[in-house]
Amino acid sequence: MARSWLTGTADDGLPPTRDGVPDELRREVLRDAGVVVGLTVLVTAAGVAWELPRRIVTWSAGTGAPLDHLVFLLAASHLLMMVFGARRGRQLKAEAAAHRRLEEQLREQADHDPLTGLATLTAFLAALQRLERSGGDPDDVAVLLLDIDRFTAVNDTLGHDVGSDLLVAVADRVREVLPPDAVAARTGGDVFALLLPGAPADAATQVLAALRRPFPVGDLALEVDLSAGLAHGLRLGSAELVRRADVARSTAKRQATGVAVYSPEVDTFDPGQLALHGDLRRAVREGDLEVHHQPKVRLADGRVTGVEALVRWPHPHLGLLMPDRFIVLAEQTGLIAPLTDLVLRRALADARGWREQGRRLTVAVNVSARLLHDLDLPDRVAAALHEERVAPDDLELEVTETAAMDDPERAMTVLGRLRLLGVRLSVDDFGTGHASLAHLSRLPVDTLKVDRSFVAGLETEPAARAIVRSTVDLGHALGLSVVAEGVETAEQWHQLAAWGCDLAQGWWLARPVPAAVVPAVAAEIERRVAGLQRPAVTAIVPAPRVPVPRVPGAQRSLG
Repeated sequence: MARSWLTGTADDGLPPTRDGVPDELRREVLRDAGVVVGLTVLVTAAGVAWELPRRIVTWSAGTGAPLDHLVFLLAASHLLMMVFGARRGRQLKAEAAAHRRLEEQLREQADHDPLTGLATLTAFLAALQRLERSGGDPDDVAVLLLDIDRFTAVNDTLGHDVGSDLLVAVADRVREVLPPDAVAARTGGDVFALLLPGAPADAATQVLAALRRPFPVGDLALEVDLSAGLAHGLRLGSAELVRRADVARSTAKRQATGVAVYSPEVDTFDPGQLALHGDLRRAVREGDLEVHHQPKVRLADGRVTGVEALVRWPHPHLGLLMPDRFIVLAEQTGLIAPLTDLVLRRALADARGWREQGRRLTVAVNVSARLLHDLDLPDRVAAALHEERVAPDDLELEVTETAAMDDPERAMTVLGRLRLLGVRLSVDDFGTGHASLAHLSRLPVDTLKVDRSFVAGLETEPAARAIVRSTVDLGHALGLSVVAEGVETAEQWHQLAAWGCDLAQGWWLARPVPAAVVPAVAAEIERRVAGLQRPAVTAIVPAPRVPVPRVPGAQRSLG
């Protein structure tokens, strides 16, 4: 790498020296010497003007004071002061040189990664800022961020020593192929950053090609997969260039493409989200979120048997925010766990209140995919049930099938422990994910929820009718209840009832409402549904039945 970009020359933060002595100390000594010379001249002038030598001799003769002894004593003491002063000067010079060496050592440690010898993140950013100030063409500058896919598996299976050796081998390979004016850094873990001035595209291609060759590590030859992101141009600043390269790297890892070039289409960064995050953190901490409930109605008799708890955020400036404005932000910033705990406790408290009023309703709470892999979740749910004095079977936790597919073994562990608590479990938005029938049969769930996108097409789309009908049959074949979301018309209600769907929810029945009015809304729904007259001929032509294969062992796996 180019030492000029990495270390600089005029702006290294250390005091300039000459012969190992800092110039500032040298100037201070010369300043003191000048003061001494000036005072000596003043004393000499005063002695001449006031005839001080003659006066002192006259005073000595009159008093008998040994003037020659006094002169000798002063001369001797002055000589001793000069000797010890010179000795102290040499000590100061040695101390200054040692201090200089220590500063250089600390700077070397701060600028270079101790394992690989590459630049650190701090030195990399400083080099990028110097290049930004140099006045060159910003379009000829690029940052390449890359990391080693599944590097944790190398540490876990082969040991951390092999992992460290692999990082050193990657760094050495990068040094071999980088152009002279480039800078390479290890910014943490298995992440490397490359500053590529000049012809960045060619340099990036050369680096990535070199890193795809096997790495000799001890007796092993390790082949690694990389995720790399490339961003061009310094016009928006060094920090923005690095951020864009990181966005591209995340895109490459998510899409498993190996390398990606930044484009605005994949950039979800919104500066307003930063302020929203701070507001959300305060809202969660201070309990400023609201929980509304949407009733779920049994199609067989029109009875309201439960509700789904849906969080709302009454923002002081933006008004009432729906979950799609802040749930993703909560998941990205680690707030999803405390937010879910808050919603869970509010929902359980509401269920207890309805029960005390004579209306027992199950309450369903959505669980994020991140929490489905949190081994502490069952303990937190158990604590909330105990503290709110709610029976476990009055709580239903809704998870998406996609969430259950990510790390299925860990998800099965968490779901199994929740099921042992007696909590009901539901697969939400069924049909929009990628769960196989075999995997679905192993999930310890009680309910399937048909996604609203399919229910919305019941009156106009034959494919949607076939999907809903087959999902109802599939759920019943697996011993599960089936809930249809997004019911918006009486015709949809009647068709779902004709197919034997168990429960329905949607705006035709009721919108989400605050807990205080849930009993009254439930009574109104039951009155209205009881007054419906079932049509003599179903308004929607039933889709032909689709044979649903039974999965062997499905009932046993569901307990």
